[in-house]
Amino acid sequence: MFRTRAFTTVAAAASLSLLLAACSGGDNTNAGASPSTKGKVKLEFWSWTEGIDTQVKAWNKEHPETQVTFVNAAGDTVYQKLRAAVNAGTAPCLSKMDGMNLANFAAEGLLTDITKTAAPYASRYTTPAWNAVSPGGTTFGIPTGSSPLFTAYRADLFEKYGIQAPKTWDDLIAAGKKAQKQNRDVKIFNMAGEDPSTLVDLSWQANAQWYMVDGGHWVIDFTSPEALKAGDIVQQLVDDNLASNASYADPGVFKTWDLGKTIAMTTSTWQLPIYDTNFPKSKGTWQLADAPVFDTAKPQTSSNFDVTAVLKGCKYPDRAAEFAAWLSSGKESLTALTDPASKSGLFPAVKDVSPYVDKIIPTEMFNGKSDSANVITTAASRVGDQWQYGPNYAAMYSEMQKQWGKVMKKQLTVKEMLTGLQEWVLDDLKSKDIKAVAGS
Repeated sequence: MFRTRAFTTVAAAASLSLLLAACSGGDNTNAGASPSTKGKVKLEFWSWTEGIDTQVKAWNKEHPETQVTFVNAAGDTVYQKLRAAVNAGTAPCLSKMDGMNLANFAAEGLLTDITKTAAPYASRYTTPAWNAVSPGGTTFGIPTGSSPLFTAYRADLFEKYGIQAPKTWDDLIAAGKKAQKQNRDVKIFNMAGEDPSTLVDLSWQANAQWYMVDGGHWVIDFTSPEALKAGDIVQQLVDDNLASNASYADPGVFKTWDLGKTIAMTTSTWQLPIYDTNFPKSKGTWQLADAPVFDTAKPQTSSNFDVTAVLKGCKYPDRAAEFAAWLSSGKESLTALTDPASKSGLFPAVKDVSPYVDKIIPTEMFNGKSDSANVITTAASRVGDQWQYGPNYAAMYSEMQKQWGKVMKKQLTVKEMLTGLQEWVLDDLKSKDIKAVAGS
C-alpha cells in the first residue's frame, strides 16, 4: 500500500469522557453558539498545508469583518504544541488536524463544541467526512479534505502475467498467486512493517466498527466477524508471501513499483502527483481501477480525512466555522487548492467532487485505457459511513504500530494482534474514566 501516515501518540490523559460531552454538551460555554458575533474580529489559524496561506489572503480581502492570521505550524511536534497552547490559554481559534487527532483532542477537553454553529454547513459534506469532525455525535470542527481509496496497477505486467485488475480482495490474492507462478519474486501488494494502514482500510471496507457509540458508552470491537474478515486478507498476504515490505521511510521505496517488483497498490488522490517524479521507468504503463472490495453488491471503501478543528478558548466559534467552511467548500477556494500548482494535495470532502477531479490526474502516468476521473469519483462516493474515530484512537494506532512489525515477520497473527488491541483499548479507556465495553 502506497500510503504514509504520521500519527502522534496521545500524551495527556482524558479527564472527562468524550461521550459525556456528546450527551450533555459538557461545560464548554461556547457550546451551541449561533453565528451572531457582531463587529470585526481576528482569528488565528494553524496549518501546514501548502497553498492555504494564499487562500487566507483571499478570504481576508473579501471579509474585512473577520481577519484570519495564518501560522505555518509544520513539524512533528505540532500536536504537542497545540496541547501546550490550549493549556496556557494561548491556542489559536483554528488548527488543521486529521480525524483521529480531533477525536483525541475532543476527549481531552481541548476543543470547542460547535454542534449548533456548524449544523448549517453539514449538508455540504459527505456523511463520512462529517463523522470525522463529530466523534460521539458532537461536532468540533469542519471537514477539510478527503483521500478516498482506489487502485493503481502496472497494466503492462498484469497483461504479461495474465491477470486482471482485482474487483475483490479474494481476486487480489488469486492474482498474486497466479503472477508468482510465472515470477516467484513478484509481489502483488506492499505492506510496510511500520504502517498498519492496510488493516485499517480493509476493516473500514469490510464494514467493521472498531469504535461505536451505544447509548452512554463506547463499544470496542476489534474482533467482530467483519474485523476478522479484514484481518484474514492481511494474514493471507503475509502467509503466502504475496506482499513486499518496502518501508515508506526508505527514499528508494518507489523502486519496488517503478521496477515492477511490486505490481499494484491502493492509493489516493494526494499521491497522484508523486508519480511523475518518482516512477520514471514505468511512466505510461499504469492504469487506475476501483479499489478491491469485500462485497461487489455493496461496494465500500475507506478514506482519510483532514479537518479544521476549533480549539478550546476560541472566542468566536461562529466566525471560525464560517471561515473553515468557506476554505473547504467555497468554489473559489477549492478551485485553487485542488490545482496541482498549489501543491496542497487537497481533495475535497464535499458531496460533488466532479469539478475538481480532471486536473489532479497526471495523464502521462497512465495508459489511457480506463476512465481515471470516473475511478476517483466512484471512490469518493463509496466511502463507508460507519467508521468512527474513538477517544484514544491515536494512542491505539501507536500501539498497533508496535505489533504490526511482528505480524509482518510472522511472529504474531493478525487475530492475536486484534484481540490484544481490544484489551489494550478497553484498559486504556478505563484508565481515563471513559465508559466502554467489549463488543465481542
